[in-house]
Amino acid sequence: MKKNTINHTNPIAPSELIITNEGRIYHLDLLPKDIADTIIVVGDQERVPLVSQHFDSIDTKINKREFYTHTGTKNGKRITVLSTGIGCDNIDIVINELDALANIDFNTKLPKSEFKKLKIVRIGTSGALQEDIPVDSSVISTYGLGFDGLLGFYNTNYENDEIELQNEFKKQIKWPKEANQPYFVKGSTDLLNKLGDGMFRGITATANGFYGPQGRSLRLAANVPNLNEYLNEFSYKDQRITNFEMETSALYGLSAMLGHEACTVCAIIANRFQKAYSEDYKKPVNELISTTLERLTS
Repeated sequence: MKKNTINHTNPIAPSELIITNEGRIYHLDLLPKDIADTIIVVGDQERVPLVSQHFDSIDTKINKREFYTHTGTKNGKRITVLSTGIGCDNIDIVINELDALANIDFNTKLPKSEFKKLKIVRIGTSGALQEDIPVDSSVISTYGLGFDGLLGFYNTNYENDEIELQNEFKKQIKWPKEANQPYFVKGSTDLLNKLGDGMFRGITATANGFYGPQGRSLRLAANVPNLNEYLNEFSYKDQRITNFEMETSALYGLSAMLGHEACTVCAIIANRFQKAYSEDYKKPVNELISTTLERLTS
């Protein structure tokens, strides 16, 4: 995905950039000074202290709604951990507001003259879609495969490899016309190389729900009941779809368009083909947190 931002010459309207009387961005309730350039995002607010307990010091603790933020230092490097809640709709809020905190002057309501690039790493949990990826292992996402439809509301400009993957997916998969059209977005190569040693690598499918959109049926029939089998069989130029979760495609797309680096690492707590679930999913999650922090701050 290519960077594609607006060159504002007039101040952004208060209805578009919502700032509180205390100078805080509306949803996250943060001041620009409250975030570091390196940011870990997690879905679960209870996972924020699991990350920040590894910090050497914490200088900021703020929470509003599902958005909990801790900022501190680790190995002499300032770092933020922020909970997003579940889903691409929340990622839309989080990434736009983090970018506003970094790159919009809240006094003039204009973009700052000097762009600040953020490094945004999602630490999540996920289900494997390949039988050889065991429960309690880790996956790092080369691409996000989006079923969510979010990027259709933005002026997108995909890279050639992303378009190739989309075209090949449509050839291989019987995708319903009434469903959101799938898209692919590449993650940060630099972060992939920095964080990915010893992890499985592959495409992460991002669903806009947990049940039907991931092929699950309780009392409602899924429109693509064989979705997992289709995703399991997809292959193109040594790329395969490794896992399913609910945030990566939006994280990758919005970050890339805004000029930031983004990467997702997930602890595999279930395998949809082995029908297996982790006996203690907190252990691989904590190990992934520790590994990611050390690699980000070394």
